[in-house]
Amino acid sequence: MTDTLDVERYRPRLFGIAYRMLGDVAEAQDLVQETFLRWHQADRGSVAAPEGWLVAVVSRLAIDRLRRAATERAAYHGPWLPEPIATDAAAPDYRAELASDLSMALLVLLERLGPEERAAFLLRDVFDADYETIAQAVGRSAPAVRQMVHRARERVRSDRVRHAVSAETHERLLGRFLDALAADDETGLLAILAPDATFTSDGGGRVPAARKELFGGPRIARALLAIERKYGPRETHALRTVNGEPAIVTTVNGQIAYVTSVAIDGDRIAAFYRVLNPEKLSALNGEL
Repeated sequence: MTDTLDVERYRPRLFGIAYRMLGDVAEAQDLVQETFLRWHQADRGSVAAPEGWLVAVVSRLAIDRLRRAATERAAYHGPWLPEPIATDAAAPDYRAELASDLSMALLVLLERLGPEERAAFLLRDVFDADYETIAQAVGRSAPAVRQMVHRARERVRSDRVRHAVSAETHERLLGRFLDALAADDETGLLAILAPDATFTSDGGGRVPAARKELFGGPRIARALLAIERKYGPRETHALRTVNGEPAIVTTVNGQIAYVTSVAIDGDRIAAFYRVLNPEKLSALNGEL
C-alpha cells in the first residue's frame, strides 16, 4: 500500500493540472484537496499507479467543475480572464510544475476547448501523460483520445502567435510600451502594437473595465493613453513575472490595481489581457 506521504509529492502536479483547467487558484486548491480525500477513501491496495489514479481523479473533477462553470461564465459581467498567478513566488516544487505553458494567452485559448478536450490537451502536451491515463481521466478510449488531442492541438496552434520571443525580448518590449505610455507617445505605441491587436479586460463588474474586447492597434493605443492621462499620476507600473512571463503589475497606494499580460508576435504586441477584478488579485497582493 502506498503511504500518504509518498503521494504528497504529486500535490504540485495536481495543482498545476487543476489551475490550468480552471484558471482559478482557490478552486484548483479545492479540487486537489478533494482528490486527496478520495484517495484516503479508496481501496489503495488495488491502485497499481498512484500518480495516474490521482491525475485521472483531479482531471475528472476539473471537467465536472468546468461544465458547471459554463453557466456562471456566460452570466459574468464582461469578458472573463483567468486569475493571474505569481509563479516566482511559488515553492520550488510548485514552480517546476508551473514552469511550462502557463501564459495568459494559452489559458485564454484553452477556454475555446470543451472540458474533455482541454483536459486531454493539457495532460498530453503539458504533462506528457500517456494515452491510457488520459483515457481514464476523460472517460474515452485511447484511440478516441488521440483524435481529441489532435483536434485540440490544431485549434490551439491555429490561434497562437506565430513568432514566439524570449523572456528578455518580451521584457524589453514591455519596457518600450511603458516608456511610450509615460511620454504620452501615440506614435511610439503604434510602432509596437500589431495592427490587428486585441485588448481584453476583466473587471468582473466590481471595477470599471471595457465590457467588450477592443480591436485594432490605433483604437487600443488611444484607449490606453486616455486611461493613463486620467489615472496615471496615482499609479505605479512595474515589470514582474506573472504566469511564467514578464507582465506589468500596476499598484495604487501599495495595492495591486490591475495586472496586464501580453501576447507578443515577433516585435509587436498582438494581445493584451488585463485583470482588474479585485477578487482575482487578492492573492497576488501578498506575493508581489
